[in-house]
Amino acid sequence: MNLLNIISNSSIFISDGAMGTNLQSRGLEAGGCPESFNLLHPEIVSNIAKSFFDAGSQMVLSNTFGANRFMLKKYGYGNKVSEFNSLAIKNASIHKPDNRFVLGAIGPTGEILKSNSGLTEDAEVLDVFTEQTSELYNAGADGIIIETMISTEEACLAVKATKATSNLPIFTTMMFNKGPRGWFTMMGDSPAKAISKLENAGADVVGANCGNGIVAMVELAQEIRDSTDQLTLIHSNAGIPSIRKNELIYPESPQYMVEGFLKMKNIGINIVGGCCGTTPEHINSLSKELKI
Repeated sequence: MNLLNIISNSSIFISDGAMGTNLQSRGLEAGGCPESFNLLHPEIVSNIAKSFFDAGSQMVLSNTFGANRFMLKKYGYGNKVSEFNSLAIKNASIHKPDNRFVLGAIGPTGEILKSNSGLTEDAEVLDVFTEQTSELYNAGADGIIIETMISTEEACLAVKATKATSNLPIFTTMMFNKGPRGWFTMMGDSPAKAISKLENAGADVVGANCGNGIVAMVELAQEIRDSTDQLTLIHSNAGIPSIRKNELIYPESPQYMVEGFLKMKNIGINIVGGCCGTTPEHINSLSKELKI
């Protein structure tokens, strides 16, 4: 059975937790390049992936969120796109158990598209995504996850790039914030509108991640579930962080988040996991509760 069939036939499918905050707890300096750890500290990246697999994650995301040409150039690694993406899949897969999966993660380019009234040509962004998706596919990713997107148009370009370079399943998650009129992306798309665009572009899984704690994400999950019959994914932050003694603290405990994840399961969300601040302990608590 392929990955999408396995998810479809599961009562719930467990994803992983945060890569960025887990790297920070292992030495990534503020303002540092997370993707450089694939080359400079591969054992740290591999151990993070292992810790989530051991905790019960059925899929783990690669350390490639910003491994595109635009983002890496800002750190002086513009010529490392191929190497960083390839190493990231290798590092995440070293300890991958049977019947578990590694998804190649793709985040925003940091550019504003001309179609969003910005300065960067859509065709150039498509080329950048095509370069990254091709490397992730060639390195052996089991799927592609396009995440933390604020522009549906940019997310659709990443979907188009993935379909042009591979036959991998495509997961997409937008970042939504709630205002007086409800939930919207930064570019003004409601969940229903964003999901419609993504599905028309060819996404296999749609959903949301980042920006909110578990209570808000449960509310958003219901709106997303009401907007589509396709497979859905929610990655929730472990709350909104605060700074204590110069340390960033995420307030939501594993058990507190598990209560929210179980509500998402009842809503009909197919895949749940964590974003910023979530640890293997959060995932392990969920896995134990679900007896997976």
